[in-house]
Amino acid sequence: MISFKFNSISLPNLLFLSCMVYLFTFNRAQELLLDKRCENNNTNTAYQANLNFLLSTLSSNASRVANGFYNATAGAVQDPSNTVYGLFLCRGDISNDACQQCVESASREILQLCPKAKTAIVWFDTCLLRYSSESIFSRLDDRNPITQYSSENVTETNSFNQALVNTMDEIAQRAADDRSSGKYFAVKEANYSEFNSLYALGQCTPDLSSVDCRTCLTNAISVLPNCCLSRLGARILFPSCNIRFENWRFYNVNATTAVPQGPASNKDDDGGISTRTIVAIVVPTVVVVAIVLFLVPFYISRRSRRRYDVILEKTSASDISTTESLQFNLSEIQAATNNFSIDNKIGEGGFGPVYKGTLPNGQQVAVKRLSRSSTQGVEEFKNEIALVARLQHRNLVRLFGFCLEGEEKLLIYEFVPNKSLDNFLFDTEKQQLLDWSTRFKIIGGIARGLLYLHEDSRLRIVHRDLKAGNVLLDANMNPKIADFGMARLFGADQTKANTTKIAGTYGYMAPEYAFHGQISMKSDVFSLGVLILEIVSGKKNRDFFESNEADSLLSYAWKQWRNGTPLALLDPTIGDSFERNEVILSIHVGLLCAQEDVEKRPNMASIVLMLSSFSATRPTPDPPAFFINPPNEVLESDKSTSMKAAPASVNEASITEPYPR
Repeated sequence: MISFKFNSISLPNLLFLSCMVYLFTFNRAQELLLDKRCENNNTNTAYQANLNFLLSTLSSNASRVANGFYNATAGAVQDPSNTVYGLFLCRGDISNDACQQCVESASREILQLCPKAKTAIVWFDTCLLRYSSESIFSRLDDRNPITQYSSENVTETNSFNQALVNTMDEIAQRAADDRSSGKYFAVKEANYSEFNSLYALGQCTPDLSSVDCRTCLTNAISVLPNCCLSRLGARILFPSCNIRFENWRFYNVNATTAVPQGPASNKDDDGGISTRTIVAIVVPTVVVVAIVLFLVPFYISRRSRRRYDVILEKTSASDISTTESLQFNLSEIQAATNNFSIDNKIGEGGFGPVYKGTLPNGQQVAVKRLSRSSTQGVEEFKNEIALVARLQHRNLVRLFGFCLEGEEKLLIYEFVPNKSLDNFLFDTEKQQLLDWSTRFKIIGGIARGLLYLHEDSRLRIVHRDLKAGNVLLDANMNPKIADFGMARLFGADQTKANTTKIAGTYGYMAPEYAFHGQISMKSDVFSLGVLILEIVSGKKNRDFFESNEADSLLSYAWKQWRNGTPLALLDPTIGDSFERNEVILSIHVGLLCAQEDVEKRPNMASIVLMLSSFSATRPTPDPPAFFINPPNEVLESDKSTSMKAAPASVNEASITEPYPR
């Protein structure tokens, strides 16, 4: 048994002893499992053998890497079908020994948690470990976020949320620029009140590019308004990155920033430390460690996916992260587009042409070259770029960056190969490429994209020009909402606004907006209703003439619904290959969205729920708003228009459009 003479032990030795006790117990707590993901059952013994070898390789290298990251491959060249790709990432503030301990635990646990899985990932408090039958190296994976958060809220809500967003923005920037350490890791402490502090962390796998790291962390931050604002603590976990914040310092500050040591005091005459001082140092340390070990499992077990609709009330230039990481050089874009060659031109809009380009890493992009006659200032342009960059969702067109040199203002977006929905939906030859399952998928995707704009993003946005021409289709026919040139930014508690400038496309605009300048999220809901009925029928709203009794798609759809023959609306090119319940459900939702009474139109959360569940309650729709042309206006359903409404207070905020209208 080891004994100590307390009244003669020196301060360095005492601190070393206390740290050893703390690290021993804390490292045990760090091995708590946070979550797992297991996919694709596999019974191939050759693959399993390669997996076992891979996990052994990862474990044996965990204490040897300086940046806490390692990847490896196991399998024979002549048998690529059984090759396994794997990696681990340890938190940037822990020691090599702690990293090895976590990776060893993860290697054991992943086999028990995901037996016979061909693809799997496990998240622990201080490390993650994943493997796959396909290469996962240097590839951004920010699908299906895992959210975990405290059940308790802070009391200083506004100041806390503001500090949280600003802190996370800075962390995302610092982590993405963290090339020197090779960790893509950053922490930060911030005060949100006189007596309270916030502690936050962000990290990416170091095999990502700086741009992909920033994108991943930005996507993680965009999840926070859904679940975690005002919470005492939370984590957002992606395979390629993660963020975390708490109201206590959960990371090892000595491994991240230097902390000055205070002077020694309260020594005995012989140079030792008094018993009172020992008690004052050791007892609180042990008590704190015990409390942490007791509470951490309860904290981690409290996880949920409930919605949290707190949105920041205002956004200014100071709230928006720096745009430097989004900026491209003009020479890069000129090379990517073959100097804006006419052969690379893929579209033309009111704000300028769009060119297809290929970046040096092989990424295909769409480059919007804004007209040089634009009067928009440089700072306003940068702010709009930063706003659009925050809109990260699979059903929204993604912004990669911008270029601002001389007279050139360029926007760089993801390249969407199938162009816009109207190219298929209203083309007699291409209509047949849109079978019913594809159309129903497109309806659901558009609805989820609008839900993100209205409720899930940090910004609360009304699109104002939703139509088939502003929905792009990727290679798998997944919809992506585009053209934010007319978007309106709302505050957290704002539900409607007035404007004297009406901007949008007649036939899709809600009547209260078109005639009275009243803007709300229900304006987009009306547009969605029209668009859903167009997708079902394959006909444009304003070009639809079934009979003298029905001069628009809305009136015809209502007539068939009222007569109990809703399937008469279905596009005949679909034939007999459709799900009857899905068609009727889509028409029902479309008519609910297009009701004249604003209050009776459902919100986007209800719409997404109805489209995803046949058992969800659906009220009986009232007649839709039958659109009548304003006097002295020449209207076209495929062109955007602006006009003056009755005088009203104006507080406009627009976002630069990604694609031509």
